[in-house]
Amino acid sequence: MAKNAGTDNPAKDEVRRAYAARPLAQLLPPVTRAAYKRRSPAAASLMADWANIVGPRLAAETAPRRLSGTQLTIACSGPMAMELAHLAPVLIERINTASGRRIVERLRFVQDFAAAPPPPEPAPKAPPPAPIEDLPPGDLNDALARLRAAIRERRA
Repeated sequence: MAKNAGTDNPAKDEVRRAYAARPLAQLLPPVTRAAYKRRSPAAASLMADWANIVGPRLAAETAPRRLSGTQLTIACSGPMAMELAHLAPVLIERINTASGRRIVERLRFVQDFAAAPPPPEPAPKAPPPAPIEDLPPGDLNDALARLRAAIRERRA
């Protein structure tokens, strides 16, 4: 006679259920609820992917500030608002295409000089990699030296 695992101790059953496999969709809402209280998933995605949506040139001069209903507020530097006003239909189409649904119908521009982060400083040039002693000078030696330097850089 086999014993039913669920009948002898209800406390053990609760522990067993707590650690049982559950679908990911059941676990995510409690985790994401706090993050999405302030921003909808569409707005969060738009803010995160802004540079990919509008391109590097516009991303350097603009920053999305708020998505309220179907109106997106964009902060921009100085005279960029005039250019953005002319590009509004194109921007709205890009944003909606990237999101996969119609989330923006109007754009509002505010001039904010702190909209764009300062341009990144160029990385210092690395010294040329040392040649490999066992090989004669040439293209192969240069390529292998660059490969060796890249591998050492990744390990560091």
